[in-house]
Amino acid sequence: MHLDLGMSQTPEANARKAQRGDQAALEEVIAQIQGKVYGLALRMLWHPEDAQDATQEILLRVVTHLVTFRGESTFFTWVYRIAANHLLRFRKSRLEEQGFTFEMFGKDLEEGLSDSSVHPDDSILFQEIRVGCTLGMLLCLDRPHRLAYILGEILEMDGNEASAILGVRPVTFRKRLERARAQIVDFMQARCGLANARNACRCRRRLKQAVERKRVDRQNLLFGHDPENARAFSKVLVNIRQLEETQRAVALFRSHPEYAVPNFTIAV
Repeated sequence: MHLDLGMSQTPEANARKAQRGDQAALEEVIAQIQGKVYGLALRMLWHPEDAQDATQEILLRVVTHLVTFRGESTFFTWVYRIAANHLLRFRKSRLEEQGFTFEMFGKDLEEGLSDSSVHPDDSILFQEIRVGCTLGMLLCLDRPHRLAYILGEILEMDGNEASAILGVRPVTFRKRLERARAQIVDFMQARCGLANARNACRCRRRLKQAVERKRVDRQNLLFGHDPENARAFSKVLVNIRQLEETQRAVALFRSHPEYAVPNFTIAV
């Protein structure tokens, strides 16, 4: 007799069951990891459709290589290693095809600032701009430095775990993280009004142009799925601006709402 005590198994326990052919455990494995994989892919590729394609491929690789998991690391570390390797080789995303650089991005931020009136319902649109803009900054880094920044700074992994995921020495990871962090902080301090109140750029001042250029579609938001987060951000921003300059950038990334994760089905 099977007793369902309402307690989910750890990813490692489900992985071991799935290795023995337990289909329900395999489905639970996918459910436990898909959010983390999608979050990494979205930060790496920017557009949800690119991230969905990459996540689907990564989950398939996890399933087909599950037999090789030996428990020498946590299951999430093992999954992240597969995801990182795949994302380093994944096709260029739609923004990467444009050859995105900090210089290009900076010039774009200088254009089209408007002081038009703000409607209370616009907070979700400001969230769309804020998340899209900060994710866009990540694309100005090359992929190895982008991954190092995401793992070490945004996801707060320690150097040993992150270097194991990336397959590099800890000193190599630290150097990549330092270079990536310096570039992001320098850019935000010079351009972003959220990180530095002296800068002219504000999400509300970019809204009019973003809507006109169809970068923000009120009927089809890419990132603005959390009204509560959007409404509360003004209070969060007060706390962020009280941080040291070097900490404000990553605090903005960590303030993102939970990404809306599609439900992935893997047929094997």
